[in-house]
Amino acid sequence: MEQIRRAVDALMSVLATLAAVGVLAMMVHVCADVIWRQVSGGPLPATVEIVSRYYMVLVAFLPLAWVERRGGMVSVELLEGFMPQGLIRISDVVVALIAVVVYAGLAYASWGIALRNYNTGTFVTALQYAVPVWPTYFLAPLGFALAAVIVLLRGFFIATNRDWHSAGAGE
Repeated sequence: MEQIRRAVDALMSVLATLAAVGVLAMMVHVCADVIWRQVSGGPLPATVEIVSRYYMVLVAFLPLAWVERRGGMVSVELLEGFMPQGLIRISDVVVALIAVVVYAGLAYASWGIALRNYNTGTFVTALQYAVPVWPTYFLAPLGFALAAVIVLLRGFFIATNRDWHSAGAGE
């Protein structure tokens, strides 16, 4: 189990790093666009399209699993104060299973969309430049699938009464 936890935490570090690189790249790109506008009087080609179709998609979907691993998603614990520990554990496992189904459904649906966009070679035109955007459609199913795996592992750890939050979970 410790090897699984270490592998998950290593993957979460990679996802957090990719998201941070995406934020930094977006910041540098937008700053370069502002500077270029001042110097040349015109925008860098496709800045809006690249920021909205690449950086923001990367930052929105890839860190989902990282947020799930850290326990950062919204949770409602209104009745937990009145429930015995065993019932809380059952409730947490049921919630994890529901989340897995939702994430898996979103991954499946967005995978079909990604394949359609890949097959058609989806692009946007910005200042007479064709910017291919089909690759970014694969980030959503990847993010949802990774989140589903993390929630499934969390549910397994809870169901088997193992500590999910130790070893770098961020709690």
